[in-house]
Amino acid sequence: MSEQGASPRELEAENESLRARMAYLLEQAERNHDIMCRHQAFDLEIVGAGTFPDLIGTIFRSLPAICDLDIVTLCLVDPDADIHTVMVKLGVAFAAFPQLVFVDSDSALGFVPSRSAHLTAPSRPLLGPYVPSLHQAMFPQPPAGLQSIALVPLLRNKRIIGSLNLGSVDPGRFTPALGTDFIEHMASIIAICLENVISNEMLKYIGLTDALTGVYNRRYIDRRLLEEIGRARRQAYRISCLYIDIDHFKSVNDSVGHQGGDEVLREVAGRIKAELRLSDALGRFGGEEFVVLLIDADLESATMVAQRIRSSIADAPFALSTGETLPISVSIGVATLDDFERDHAIEGVAQQLVAHADTALYQAKESGRNRVVRFDE
Repeated sequence: MSEQGASPRELEAENESLRARMAYLLEQAERNHDIMCRHQAFDLEIVGAGTFPDLIGTIFRSLPAICDLDIVTLCLVDPDADIHTVMVKLGVAFAAFPQLVFVDSDSALGFVPSRSAHLTAPSRPLLGPYVPSLHQAMFPQPPAGLQSIALVPLLRNKRIIGSLNLGSVDPGRFTPALGTDFIEHMASIIAICLENVISNEMLKYIGLTDALTGVYNRRYIDRRLLEEIGRARRQAYRISCLYIDIDHFKSVNDSVGHQGGDEVLREVAGRIKAELRLSDALGRFGGEEFVVLLIDADLESATMVAQRIRSSIADAPFALSTGETLPISVSIGVATLDDFERDHAIEGVAQQLVAHADTALYQAKESGRNRVVRFDE
């Protein structure tokens, strides 16, 4: 019917329909604008994440809310467990991130075709129903009623570094017919951020680690001690310090050369570490000197740990790669911080603790070596 022939009632109905349509379009535009703003804010937040826990935490906290998802997980390819090991040494508490999974190869990721498929292009996202027998490894703690998933490859320079895994209880949320441009774009940003943060954390670890022995260096121990004193002041526990020196190390280098001396240093570090808890910290202070921080340990328990370390080194000769064996011993000074002198700066308290352990070490050397002496004020 032409507009001229339309009745007032029909024109009114048509106008009402147009207004409703306009209101719907405005609502959709506002919703899309809100979604875009939230995603831009998410992008800025993950780009600004300075540490691995910050980045992972942001992804797991923000992405489900932004995208209205029931679960988000990450799988990272870590063939030799290098990433996991370094993050543990840097203090990352993985128990706080049950949605983070490490796999030893990209073939463990659910979307990677078999090698017989002659993969020549990067993998594409896999969208479809959740099948526990196929996908539970990517969703270690799936929500009840998980129905559809998207497994999105994380790619850097055509290399798969992991996968971003999205899940919903809505069976129609992720289907093979759904376009993937948006989630691929999001995954590419996450991949860049992951690679950058992991690289930075690796450099941080290298800067805090002794290259020869693989234990921490003095810089790390100095920093860690300040942190622990502050924490111990708040939580009222004791900190103990062991200052360890290899006896007659110059004669070791003279008899077996510097390569043999390096083997001795590595083995001493390994035997010390074997007597420590995960909460403790071992660092090489340079030369043949090592320092141990024992967290929540009084003087008596610290002395017992020191005696175990001394015994583990002295009781079993060191076997070198040349076939030679050497008897090695260490002297250990022990000191404990239980009065934090809250009016004093933490830096001064930390220096005094190490100095007390060093004084006790000197006494152990003077009284015959291969012994433990504790600092008693």
